[in-house]
Amino acid sequence: MMKPSLLSFLFFALFSVTGAGAQQTQQARTNAFNDPFVQVTSAIAQCPVPEGPLYTEQEVRDVAHVRAQHGGSCFRVGRCRLANSYWYDAEIIPRVSQYIKLDGRFDDTSVWIQGERRLVFLKGCVKTREQSEALEKAVWLVDDVMGVVNYLRVGDEPVRYVPAQAASK
Repeated sequence: MMKPSLLSFLFFALFSVTGAGAQQTQQARTNAFNDPFVQVTSAIAQCPVPEGPLYTEQEVRDVAHVRAQHGGSCFRVGRCRLANSYWYDAEIIPRVSQYIKLDGRFDDTSVWIQGERRLVFLKGCVKTREQSEALEKAVWLVDDVMGVVNYLRVGDEPVRYVPAQAASK
């Protein structure tokens, strides 16, 4: 039979080693590509906050080549005036934000927008399906927007995006 002090030591050592291993496997995540991500409205208090565009160092290495190809192909085929479609995002997202705020129809929502390659991702919560569709159509009207991806939660429907709290677990 083991002595209590030896058992306590082994128990502590086991959890120290597994804890250190877990910390090493959970890498820091950053917005390495500087994809714009902003909250535009905040009227629905219980709306889950979406995870922003965060990547581990390994994920950055994995997607860098694809992002370079996607970014330049828009210019090569004549659909973009700038050499890289990601260069538009820093201009597009502030204009989309301004448009949503000044429109007035979306004041009772909680919406975040994310830009990536002239695509605008809508995340957050709206009251009705009609409001969701109207917001999507409004964003399409902003100059240089190539597409809108609507992940908005309507009412009590399930969340269609990764919430920030779930992503950190």
